[in-house]
Amino acid sequence: MAKYLVLIYGDEQKWDALTAEEVQDYMRAHGEFAAAAGSGLLGGNELESTSAATSLRNDSAGRLMVTDGPFVETKEVLGGYYLLEAADLDEAIKLASQLPEVQTRHGGVEIRPVRVRS
Repeated sequence: MAKYLVLIYGDEQKWDALTAEEVQDYMRAHGEFAAAAGSGLLGGNELESTSAATSLRNDSAGRLMVTDGPFVETKEVLGGYYLLEAADLDEAIKLASQLPEVQTRHGGVEIRPVRVRS
């Protein structure tokens, strides 16, 4: 079994504008995804807003720079993730395609294999 990180992207302003009913629909869909993944779902979390993010990088002199927010300004941001164990990429795609962010015009899902080094 391989491990995949399922990254959930979307527009924070649109997420923040969801009605209580729309949030319930999203949570229900995420629950259905979790049920379909079963024991292959190894973990996952919704992330706080990018306003709570802290970014680290070195400046040209090699000094650590600590800044508030993400590295780049973009509408579509990382909003959450799941760590998934699946037989192959096709199974990971089948499961992740159930996520509501795949169905919206302001979101998307990225699937990345987890590299295992021995």
